[in-house]
Formats: sequence, C-alpha cells, structure tokens
Amino acid sequence: MEVRTRIAPSPTGDPHLGTLYIAIFNLIFAKHHKGKFLLRIEDTDQTRSLSQFEKNIFKALKWGNINWDEGPDIGGEYGPYRQSERLEIYKKYAYQLIEKGKAYKCFATPEELKEMRELASVTGKKIGYDRRYRNLSPEEIKQREKSGQTFVIRLKVPLTGECVFDDKIKGQITTPWADVDDQILLKSDGFPTYHLANVVDDYLMKISHVIRGDEWISSTPKHILLYESFGWTPPVFMHMPLLLSPGGKKLSKRKNPTSVFFYRDSGFLPEAMVNFLTLMGYSMPEDREIYSLEDIIKEFDTSRFGVSGAVFDIKKLEWLNQKYIINKLSEDQLLQDLKNWAFNDTFLKKLMPLVHTRIKTFGEFMELCDFLFINNINYSEELLRPKNISTDIPKYILQGMIFDLEKKQDWSAKSLEESSHLVATKLNLNHRKIVMPILFASIMGKKFGPPFFQATEILGKERTRARFLNTIEFLGGISNKKLDAFKKNWDSQDIINNLA
Repeated sequence: MEVRTRIAPSPTGDPHLGTLYIAIFNLIFAKHHKGKFLLRIEDTDQTRSLSQFEKNIFKALKWGNINWDEGPDIGGEYGPYRQSERLEIYKKYAYQLIEKGKAYKCFATPEELKEMRELASVTGKKIGYDRRYRNLSPEEIKQREKSGQTFVIRLKVPLTGECVFDDKIKGQITTPWADVDDQILLKSDGFPTYHLANVVDDYLMKISHVIRGDEWISSTPKHILLYESFGWTPPVFMHMPLLLSPGGKKLSKRKNPTSVFFYRDSGFLPEAMVNFLTLMGYSMPEDREIYSLEDIIKEFDTSRFGVSGAVFDIKKLEWLNQKYIINKLSEDQLLQDLKNWAFNDTFLKKLMPLVHTRIKTFGEFMELCDFLFINNINYSEELLRPKNISTDIPKYILQGMIFDLEKKQDWSAKSLEESSHLVATKLNLNHRKIVMPILFASIMGKKFGPPFFQATEILGKERTRARFLNTIEFLGGISNKKLDAFKKNWDSQDIINNLA
C-alpha cells in the first residue's frame, strides 16, 4: 500500500501556525515512507472562504519549504483538489447513504432547532438535535418535499453501543454513541459539511494515514461510522498534540499572534520555524534540538510522537532562530537576508514620503522609524493609560480596532483611520486626545512618529494585530467573559453601559 497523507486547510483566514505544524508532519511521514503528500482546499464554507486566503495558504506553506505532490495548483490523478469543485460527488454519496438506510432527510426549521437548544438549556441535557425527523415514512417525506419544505441530510448514528478505534499516537479511544449527534452531512443549499466531504475525499484520494490535531478526535467516531456505512476501510488515524499558549490553553488568535506571516515578517528563518514546530510534537534521538527537515524525514519513528500538548515558547523559537543565524548563515548571506527582509529598495521607498520632511539628519531616520524594524516595543503605562480614563478603556480601544479591521479584512491606512474614528464614536471618546495617543503608544511605543495610519499600513496586518494584542496583555488582558460580552455588544449604540 502506498502511503498517502494530506493537509486540508480552509481558506477562511490568515494561514495559521497549526496548519504549518500539521502539514510538516504529514510531509515527514509521507516522505519517510516514500509516499505522496497532497494539499486539498476545504472551501465549502462559502460565506468565509476567499481566494486571497487560498493564495496565502500556498505562500505560507511555500515559505516553510513545504512542497506537495498533488494539489489545486499543480493537479494530480485524484482531483479536483478544491471541495467547491466536487459538489456533485458529495451529493451522490449523501444520497447513497439514504438508499442504504444510513442517513435521512431532516426537515427541522431554524425555529425548531432553537426550541431544542432552549429546552436542553432548561433541562440541563446535552444540546443537540432530538432526532424528531429520523423515522419519517416515505409518504411523509414525499409530502413534505412536495409542499416545498427544505431539508438537510443527517447521518443515522447508532443509539446504543460504542465506537472504539485505535489511534496510532493516543492508543485506543472509546466513545459512547449516545454522546454523538446525528451529524448533518449535506446542507439545504447542497453544500456538504466538513464531515461528509472529508471522508469522501480521503477515500477517493486514497489517503492512507490521517494525521491531524487533537481537536478532531471528537469527530473521528462520525468519520469511522461514515466509512463503515459506505463499506470502506478507514485510514489510520494519528492525532497530534495541540500547540498551547504559555498559559497552557490552545494557541488561539484571540490572544496570540498565530499567523505564519507574523513570524515571516518579524524576521524568523523558515528553517528555524520548521525545526521548532517539529519539537512541538516529536522528539529526536538523544534529545537533539537542531536538525534539518531532511534529517527528521530520514530518522522518523512514530513511537517518538508526543501525546500531550506542547507549549509554543517564543523564547525557545528565538533561541533556535539565533542558532540558525550563527551556524547556518555566513556574514555575506546574513547581509543579503537582512536586505531582502526589510532593507530592500521596495520597503525603504515606502518610508521616504513619511520621513522626507521630518528628519534634520540621517541619524534621525532610525529614531523615527525604529518600530518598523523591531519586534519588542517598550510599552509605557503613562502613555497607554491617560488620566481620568477607566483602566479597561485602552484595552477596549485596541480590541475594537481588531474587531472592526478583521470584519472588513482591510488594514490599509484609510481603513485604519476609519476604524479609529468608529472606535472613538462607539466608546464615546475624544479621537485626537485619547484614541490616537493610545494607538501611537501601542504601535510605536512613543507619543509621536511618522504619519500613523500610513506607517501602520507599512508595518502590515500581522504585526499590527500582534502589537494590539501585546498591548492588551501588557495592560492586564481581557478575560474571556469580558471579551465575549464586548464582542456581543460591539454593534450596540451604548456599548460601554452594556458592558458595565
């Protein structure tokens, strides 16, 4: 049997470190066994999937020197490799399950589903679908369809018994079927859910080993049931330990910079990042910490996978990156890499209009623009907490900027300025005297600098967002409860009183 692995990201946001992390191990496993590694784009979420996000997935993986044997950009024997181009395939297999008696048409309305959630909340039962349309007669189904009622297709999950499967990293995992919902497979708009598309694609693309993160363990029983319902042999499942924040929780973009591009733009070497990510889920013999991708491919051993989550320690990454700079780069190569990173003509020309009339000597150039070339800003309580302002207000200003800019997916100078005025209005604050000084201090670490919005556009989305998040943490952070309340009330006319 040929070993075939895949990475299947969704193009719904910035390329996440977790995608690169899982891609690396799928590549390593496939290449160690002389097999194939493919890239599939899971773009069935039509409201959030964007072509630019897909392009960014390609860029992020290529930056990490991750190359695939088959994919949407290069084709292959089992394409197409975008799920949005495979809709008829999923529809065919969903109806096959109905014919086999393994799935059914569910006519539950949004109002009925809301009622089920409310009832479960009151009774303390697990929130889920109550299976009220599971046993309709053929006549009832026909009548409902004739009257124009929309439906989804759900999987018939056993009402009793257990799903037991062997995970090659975690060992044997047992899940009672009573804990698993009748999962939606095909939505009313004809688009599949992740579960159906994932299983059908993995089978048709002959994926032999599914290597993915721990968070998918709870979905595996549904996937195994689908394989059994079709009469197919499941692949080997291997669930990798999660990347954790320093606080021990799952690495989340809400509180951490998780975009691959943040680390690229901050000046980390891709070889160091790949090496570092392999340390998160694997240990080399003799506890070696510095090695090439080729080394780990050659020496790979599944028994050396970790089981528990690994903390993403930025200090460790910086240490490793320094080792690569010292040991892998000559002085000439270091000079060239620095030029390519931020001292190239393209980047510096963007700065000239911002400094041309503001510097008295060349020596003042770096004093004015240092924040564009450094990663760690020296934050000041004095600058970030104006007098007579609640201690939470600066944090809400920065979080409001993140909310609005992410909603627009536009971090240009014009968009940044519009967002700053919107935040001032929503929080009932003086834009010039309160909002702007806090934004300046968050991005630049000082009161004054080059034109803020143009300079921040040059800094870029990933580093700007990370600075906002770092400032929020410096100010004490926002609890998950307060963050959820702030997000919920963001569109309110009286947001501050609603948060009180």
